[in-house]
Amino acid sequence: MQTDSSTAKPPVEHFEAIIVGGGMVGTALCALLAQAGMKVALVEARPTPIGLDKAIGPLPAPRVSALTPVSQRLLAHVGAWPAMQETRVTPYRGMQVWDAEGSGEIAFSADEAGVAVLGHIVENTVTLAALNRQVLDHPNVTTFFGASPQALQRANSHAANGNRANGDWLILDDGRQLHAPLIVAADGAHSMLREMAGIEVASDDMQQHAVVTTVQCAKPHGGTARQAFIDGRPLAFLPLTVEGNEHYCSIVWSTTPEHADELSALSRGALGEALGEAFGHRLGGVTACDKAHRFPLVQRHARHYVQPHFALVGDAAHSIHPLAGQGVNLGLMDAAVLAEEVVHAWQRGAPWGELSTLRRYERRRRFDNSAMLGLMKGFKVLFGSHDPALTLMRNLGMSGMNQLVPLKRVLMRQATGERGRLPLTCR
Repeated sequence: MQTDSSTAKPPVEHFEAIIVGGGMVGTALCALLAQAGMKVALVEARPTPIGLDKAIGPLPAPRVSALTPVSQRLLAHVGAWPAMQETRVTPYRGMQVWDAEGSGEIAFSADEAGVAVLGHIVENTVTLAALNRQVLDHPNVTTFFGASPQALQRANSHAANGNRANGDWLILDDGRQLHAPLIVAADGAHSMLREMAGIEVASDDMQQHAVVTTVQCAKPHGGTARQAFIDGRPLAFLPLTVEGNEHYCSIVWSTTPEHADELSALSRGALGEALGEAFGHRLGGVTACDKAHRFPLVQRHARHYVQPHFALVGDAAHSIHPLAGQGVNLGLMDAAVLAEEVVHAWQRGAPWGELSTLRRYERRRRFDNSAMLGLMKGFKVLFGSHDPALTLMRNLGMSGMNQLVPLKRVLMRQATGERGRLPLTCR
């Protein structure tokens, strides 16, 4: 009997892993699995990928990340870092943090930490475009751009089929069906796939919005990242270099929603003046190159990272306050650890999507992510307090720690990502 082609279901496409979310973390995970030899599907709602030719404009993009040396090693491992260097990255060798409500101040340097650099400030579009280059033409990768998940069907909802490996089915919004022993949600803080899997999330509204923009300063940044705590609202000037010009900075001001409203309504001239005054004119006069962009800050942490044949990575598993710039670094480490555990199982013929394999990933990552989330919440409480005694204690603590080079060295090693057992791809 002939089947009506207009009603026939498309054939099921089989993979060894399906990743939903083509951001930095999902694409890095795709590159790691594909380069190890696994057949991977990458599903992304954006209609087209970002190429290196579109990654940068005359001025830096408003969204940047402070990539640690550990993240740099991972990006180098998958082959993305050289293309990023050829595009636009800004190393920083120093950090200055101070309390604008008192006298406390602390400075860090790469020399004290025993590293070449403390990190690099990189536009998110640059990182993503370089990662896209590694996966788009890879023979082990099939991409589904302009597609979103419509349904997640678990293995126990299908009859046993000897021709199918154990796993789950992902139904896309255009009707295509994908199957794999492992499906990974890398689709961000508001993950649709996480919701489909029924994984609950603990949310903590930080009652702040992040205001971001790009500015040009009268004084060069000198390869130093700076952050001031202003009435509990951290304002960061992150160094950017455009064709050798060190007068640019990316601004991240985590502030109240009401203040974010005020900043967003300012003209560029008034915005630059407000930023320069708030920062104590440490870099001289400030000129805003763009309007103020804003987004609400909510810390989230999934109750579980894994289920049989299913895992969360990056913001789908946890989202964090930006004051320490650790968000994408935590996500990239998720990708590296999950890839290490999955590839190890796959290479020895073990069931790489089963819970026993995936729980090893969760055990390795949950403590580090939880500790960083707790630390960021603690910083917000500490620097948001107006209690005179607590203000005095934090200022004395910062100034005293500034004299303790061995302790600062330990803290900097932690901040550069040198924590716990690193995956081989990050060493």
